[in-house]
Amino acid sequence: MVASAERKEQFVEKVVIIGSGPAGCTAAIYCARASLKPVMFEGFVSGGPAGGQLTTTTDIENYPGFPEGIGGMELVMKMKEQAVKYGTTVLSEDVDSIDLSKRPFTIKGSGTTVEAMTLIIATGATARRMGVPGEAKLWNRGISACAVCDGGLPIFRNKPLAVIGGGDSAVEEAVYLTNFASKVYLIHRRDKLRASAVMQKRAETHPKIEMVWNTTLTDVKGDKLVESLLLSNVVTGKESELPVSGLFYAIGHVPNTSFLNGQIELHDNGYIKTVPGRTLTNVKGVFACGDVQDSHYRQAISAAGSGCMAAIDAQKCLENIEV
Repeated sequence: MVASAERKEQFVEKVVIIGSGPAGCTAAIYCARASLKPVMFEGFVSGGPAGGQLTTTTDIENYPGFPEGIGGMELVMKMKEQAVKYGTTVLSEDVDSIDLSKRPFTIKGSGTTVEAMTLIIATGATARRMGVPGEAKLWNRGISACAVCDGGLPIFRNKPLAVIGGGDSAVEEAVYLTNFASKVYLIHRRDKLRASAVMQKRAETHPKIEMVWNTTLTDVKGDKLVESLLLSNVVTGKESELPVSGLFYAIGHVPNTSFLNGQIELHDNGYIKTVPGRTLTNVKGVFACGDVQDSHYRQAISAAGSGCMAAIDAQKCLENIEV
């Protein structure tokens, strides 16, 4: 359900939201209920999916209020429907560029250009993929980039699983999966993990984790679900097949910030820098919420919570601005 309205040539919006995942939709709900009449760009950046990563998740079992679970797309649609109900205008467009050099800010979409006194950025982050042949077919059919989100699903319980990566995140994912899996293979392209010494020891001594050194993934096999991995040893060149029922990528995420063109301060890892415990950026009137500023939790529920925070921060900001 999408609300649309004729935008007047010189009309300045009170708040514009870029992104329509849990963070963006929650921000829209709170802004709309505060009578701010928010405008939300549904497609956040060129190439990004409307609704964010959650729309590619088949089953969500850890979002409060849905004891039987809910599909990612269904949850996002319910959030958007609620935002529209209370007065959000949704533009089904990408955002091509923004200009934060002066207030009101200018947001240029693929079909609409709007001005806004405040801006909430909720563009999320995209999980890095390997690009192997079977990946696209089996994504969310046994391949995931979030063990905390998906590790407890029935298709993974008491089954052999694999994690690809070598940093702290990879070890954390592998250890977490041992709560459900019969065995976890931690596959790394080198002969030593990049993780901290404590995390290395945790992985190498865990009874359910088996290290697979000097190895890269070349393909994922399976009909309807993941059945095995094709691997290649980078030292010997030997190829092998590893039967598993699930594959988890722990090779990082890329925050969707390229469209900002350096106008907002970022951390070294590319995520938007916000005031600790708040959603304020270094540009007055611009707020960031969800995975685009959260490289640690990356959960739908934490994204939604920060969306609420951004809406409240924007409202307080507007109270001190003549609109």
